[in-house]
Amino acid sequence: MGDWAVRQASVADVEAVAELRAVVLRADLERLGRYDEQRVRQRLRDGFAPAHTWMIEVGGAFAGCVSLRPADDAHWLEHFYLAPHLQGGGIGAAVLRELLDRCDRDGIRVRLNVLRGSPARRLYERHGFTVESEDPVDVYMVREPTRAGRDD
Repeated sequence: MGDWAVRQASVADVEAVAELRAVVLRADLERLGRYDEQRVRQRLRDGFAPAHTWMIEVGGAFAGCVSLRPADDAHWLEHFYLAPHLQGGGIGAAVLRELLDRCDRDGIRVRLNVLRGSPARRLYERHGFTVESEDPVDVYMVREPTRAGRDD
């Protein structure tokens, strides 16, 4: 799985994350007829919140990121990107498990949306997410906190 760690994001990380997003989402967005070279990066820049984002590092180098943004009835898992050459090796699953364990301990529901047809959906389903709704582009999923992760 590799030597990975997470650190709090900073404003200076936005361009690296925007570029990774463009690379990771390109195939799915092209398949859906939605890829735009500038828009894919600008949408990240517009919504980047370092206070709720962690940078994933492997061997001390930037490898990905993930955000967990608090909202009214849940936290939103967003901007979860891992460099393509590292996908499938267990790092993404380990990072997700760590975040979900924290949410379970705090009794917090987690929501996300994933592009239709994205292989990432299988990762989320393996971690307890279920489909809440779908539209022509996105699948909206939710995961209730599990009692196993809570201290009650």
